[in-house]
Amino acid sequence: MRIIKAPGIGRAHELVVKMILEKGWVLDTEDNEATVEFEEVAMKIDAPFTGPMISPSSRFQQRFMDKYAGDLINGSQSVFEYDYHDRLFNWGAGLTTGGHDVHVSQVDYIIEKLSRAPESRRAIAVTWNPVTDESMHDCPCLQLVQCLIRNGALHMKVVFRSNDMLTAAGANMYALVHLQRFIADRLGLPCGSYTHISLVPHIYYRRDIDDLEPFCGKGTLIKPVREVCAACGRCR
Repeated sequence: MRIIKAPGIGRAHELVVKMILEKGWVLDTEDNEATVEFEEVAMKIDAPFTGPMISPSSRFQQRFMDKYAGDLINGSQSVFEYDYHDRLFNWGAGLTTGGHDVHVSQVDYIIEKLSRAPESRRAIAVTWNPVTDESMHDCPCLQLVQCLIRNGALHMKVVFRSNDMLTAAGANMYALVHLQRFIADRLGLPCGSYTHISLVPHIYYRRDIDDLEPFCGKGTLIKPVREVCAACGRCR
């Protein structure tokens, strides 16, 4: 596992994208999409609200990021195959107990658990639901969120089974640290560190070819692997 330590999530996003482009290997997915893949990565940010929170190289900037974070915390009227708000605030689609549909706010559970037992290691939320996800085409990438109170602050650790690091990771981190602050505010605590673990980080280098150049600077900032440069062709 590679470990990246960065002063903020915007810088962490830049570092992980550049590492994958330089050191990754090419693999076509089960959906026949061309990717550059890499080994497990953990990004540790001690002060997640240190700026810049958004890399200038990212396709998505402030307005989009704020809406994405708001939708994760407050929900959205848009219809998706799944969304993280429901998985965290209303888990249980397709499940029943005692003849009633299952509706679990895992965020409320985290807040209640840490209110009663600040030392707990059990303040976790999961997104995976075997009833729906084993047959779903677009299933959740985020799998687990853990919150810990240590040294008077609320720390968050998240695990992604798979993570599109070029176009999605920046927004994922931005929204999740805002969820961290939402929980911390409910507990009357400051935010501590944020740790973002991706078990299979990757970049869709053909699909998102237009998003590569800001990170590589036409080869002046980094030299991506041969297949990526061949697909892009903008340095010739």
